[in-house]
Amino acid sequence: MGRTFYDADADLGLIRACKVGIVGYGSQGHAHALNLRDSGVDVRVGLRPGSAGIARAEAEGLATAPVADVAQWADVIMILAPDTAQPRIYRDSIAPYLKAGKTLMFAHGFNIRYGTITPPDGVDVSLVAPKSPGHRVRETYQSGEGTPALVAVEHDASGQALARALSYAKGIGCTRAGVLETTFTEETETDLFGEQAVLCGGVSALVKAAFETLVNAGYQPELAYFECMHELKLIVDLMYRGGLNYMRYSVSDTAEYGDYIAGPRLVDDRVRATMKDLLTAIQDGSFAAAWVAENETGQPWFKEERRRQRHHLIEDVGAKLRRGMSFLDPVEMPEDAPGGGR
Repeated sequence: MGRTFYDADADLGLIRACKVGIVGYGSQGHAHALNLRDSGVDVRVGLRPGSAGIARAEAEGLATAPVADVAQWADVIMILAPDTAQPRIYRDSIAPYLKAGKTLMFAHGFNIRYGTITPPDGVDVSLVAPKSPGHRVRETYQSGEGTPALVAVEHDASGQALARALSYAKGIGCTRAGVLETTFTEETETDLFGEQAVLCGGVSALVKAAFETLVNAGYQPELAYFECMHELKLIVDLMYRGGLNYMRYSVSDTAEYGDYIAGPRLVDDRVRATMKDLLTAIQDGSFAAAWVAENETGQPWFKEERRRQRHHLIEDVGAKLRRGMSFLDPVEMPEDAPGGGR
């Protein structure tokens, strides 16, 4: 079992004594920069010239500069650009300014795990990975709560890498909820597997397959949407608060009985073998190699698949129904929405 650290285990003074550069101002970048600033840390945001993030960051009172300038200035550099953009940013704008005594940080271990970024020996390399989207990192910080996170040290040149990473985690509010110690390898492999097997790949495929089964059997698409997608949030919220036991306590006996008899039929030995194959591809690097190659050719398959998936019937039906439920604060994605990362 890994160690879990809380507020009492972290010295905020360590990160307050550092100049911190945040590279990127997306989901995680804006939350880290603002939370650190509000925790009394000297922060600058590194962005490419012309980035839309410049106006957003400066509207929040944050200082911005080109990434190279921020890397030269900072003692601690947290890279929060998308995984696929990080190697180029690192090579062009960060590596020339890394020197002994500096800290290079990540919120996901992908590029360290797969060797697309190789920092010099005299630099601390650590990870603080909040286990929630950036907007929740910011919201819970502001409400006096926090989101759990993972912490890891890949290289401890200074002897202070873990202590400084915990101080950073405290600065963004994560030690309020608990920070679990791990490794770059464990964080990367479990994160990718969770995304593929459950959180993104598994859930979206299950929802679409169930929706299609009902529609193809002649049921109303609107009804199929409510049963197979809309109500999913109710179940996930129960599990989020109290695990599977609380979910089963809260639903009807009929639903609980269906859980026990149908679940093992859906997730059978064939599915478990597929999950093992997914994990093997993550562990041996073949998934990462394929994703890197896709990006090097301009993402042709990825972009076409994104376009195709956006026009599935469940998306069209769901958008129509959500327009009538303003309390959801519904969001409609434009055709050219780029997607994004951390």
